[in-house]
Amino acid sequence: MSIEVRFRIDRGEFSLDVDLSVPAHGVTSLFGPSGCGKTTLLRAIAGLERHRDGFLKVGDMIWQAAERFVPPHRRPLGYVFQEASLFAHLSVRRNLEYGVKRVPEDQRRVALTQAIDLLGIGPLLERRPDRLSGGERQRVAIARALAVSPRLLLMDEPLAGLDVNRKQEILPYIESLHNQLDIPVIYVSHSPDEVARLADHLVLLEAGRVVATGGIHEMLTRLDSPLAHGTDAETLIEAAVAGHDDTYHLTHLDFAGGRFTVVRKPLPVGSTVRLRVAARDVSLTLEHQSGTSILNIFPATVDELIPEGEAQVMVRLMVGGVPMLARVTRKSASVLDLRPGKPVYAQAKSVALLS
Repeated sequence: MSIEVRFRIDRGEFSLDVDLSVPAHGVTSLFGPSGCGKTTLLRAIAGLERHRDGFLKVGDMIWQAAERFVPPHRRPLGYVFQEASLFAHLSVRRNLEYGVKRVPEDQRRVALTQAIDLLGIGPLLERRPDRLSGGERQRVAIARALAVSPRLLLMDEPLAGLDVNRKQEILPYIESLHNQLDIPVIYVSHSPDEVARLADHLVLLEAGRVVATGGIHEMLTRLDSPLAHGTDAETLIEAAVAGHDDTYHLTHLDFAGGRFTVVRKPLPVGSTVRLRVAARDVSLTLEHQSGTSILNIFPATVDELIPEGEAQVMVRLMVGGVPMLARVTRKSASVLDLRPGKPVYAQAKSVALLS
């Protein structure tokens, strides 16, 4: 099942022209600089941007075609804006019930109690919006969007107006939607951290056009993508918790290319985590090093490399079939004679857990 989108919208100096297909499951992030068309595309999917040239199919439902246009209020979707936009005169409970009333009982796929539990807002039900923090208001807004039992959830930079602490408060709740509900999410953001933590699929937009689209792990390591360059270039790796070392307070995380060892985390064995490895934190050697403090060393093969400026080279490696980026100096690339197919060892000096 997929979401098929074709839109052309002209607005004087700006035009949106997209033709893409994304999975109808998981979280798809629309990512790009301000003004690239992310919100315009999201509004078009919601039916809030009416135009002549458009096609939209969500799974087996056609919402827009040549002779068909389903108005926004008849599309089974939930929309979470940057601002919570709650009804100020209603309690949290009544805000949620307002959404539920829109959906006939036989079409309700998400119980109101489930939405309340998922977002952890049970203690807030009798409060008015002006008695809530910014993070609490946004959690209520997400629960209200879920209360309409959507076939698609649209989220337009829902964390943009929150400070760092409130963002960290709400991110686990958004992750829980991914893990516990089978509802596709299209998530607009210009925050690399949010995208790295939440997205399964990435659509990179620039000046109203799709530059590239694909799975998040592949997109971040494609050397023809701007995401694979610059100071924030990184690799995301899915790993499983293999066990804990009680003696040294470490946790072992297995992936297709080997085993990461990190400072102990309170994670159940068998659970899945997402790791971030910055390209600047990966060094390369021709032989497996001993007598080193680096614990995470993996056999790898050079897949591709491309110069970055006059002094550095970005190297794309394959580690047990998993792509990984390493940034090295041009001199190091020359001394090591790096080229596609060359076997090396990748040393990850630092690893971060995102979930």
